[in-house]
Amino acid sequence: MASPAPLIAPRDGIAPALHKLLGGDLIEHAFTVGEDSITVRREAIAGVMVMLRDELDYQQLMEIAGVDYPERAERFEVVYHLLSVTKNHRLRVRVCTDEATPVPSIVPVWPVAGWLEREVFDMYGVLFAGNPDLRRILTDYGFQGHPQRKDFPLTGYIELRYSEEDKRVVYEPVKLAQDFRSFDFLSPWEGADYILPGDEKAGGTGEAPGKGAPTPMTAQAVKTADDKAEKKAPAPTPKTTDKPEQTGAGAKTNLKAAKTSRDGAKATSAAKAKTPATKSAEKAPAKAKAPAKPRAPRKPKAGGDA
Repeated sequence: MASPAPLIAPRDGIAPALHKLLGGDLIEHAFTVGEDSITVRREAIAGVMVMLRDELDYQQLMEIAGVDYPERAERFEVVYHLLSVTKNHRLRVRVCTDEATPVPSIVPVWPVAGWLEREVFDMYGVLFAGNPDLRRILTDYGFQGHPQRKDFPLTGYIELRYSEEDKRVVYEPVKLAQDFRSFDFLSPWEGADYILPGDEKAGGTGEAPGKGAPTPMTAQAVKTADDKAEKKAPAPTPKTTDKPEQTGAGAKTNLKAAKTSRDGAKATSAAKAKTPATKSAEKAPAKAKAPAKPRAPRKPKAGGDA
């Protein structure tokens, strides 16, 4: 599979040149995902950087990163990324250390390493001997711990808030329960084998803790259930009537629907159904209506004032 990283032009003869130049200071050389990586002795890192800069033309220090492997005796790796502008090649240099053993600073070789080493110190707690200003650079004043360590809790150790009483920002220990600090890093689909906070009420009675949320079905169980569903008879198709006698209510109802009505009309479609009276009225010619006769004037009664 192709590497997602930017393609780097290979440098011919770099492996024998590194072995010849570094000698016993070179612990390992690996070529993976299209890039060269070397591991050198921690005590010789400053001298190695000078030789790589002056002899192999790696003019620029691009980055210093930290990696944490808690299961190792020397849990930290300090990774230096070098760039050769003239050779168009990148080289990764690694050294290993622990919490107490400092790594020689390379500030005299590349002054930009001052801030980069401070970042690694702030995030991982790696010490750099000879750094002129080894202070925290990313976290706040009074911060406890190193956030990029694998054993650092996600909620931290202290929290800050603005106090209306003191009229300033105050730092306080995190009051979050320790249950939320420990994580098993298991897949959420596998289900937890312990009772989560709040699930103790799932038992219903409150006398004993509940079993927690049910574990989802496995892929095999889902496939078995699907196979059983396919073997069942399909659902009955609803009856669709195209004619009035196809009522869908059975043969008896169909016979009643097909019988002649009292006025002689057949059980046909609603648009064509006409009674005999309607048919005879349509066939009869239309008669002209005679005009109304004018009414005679009313005579006055006798004896009245005429």
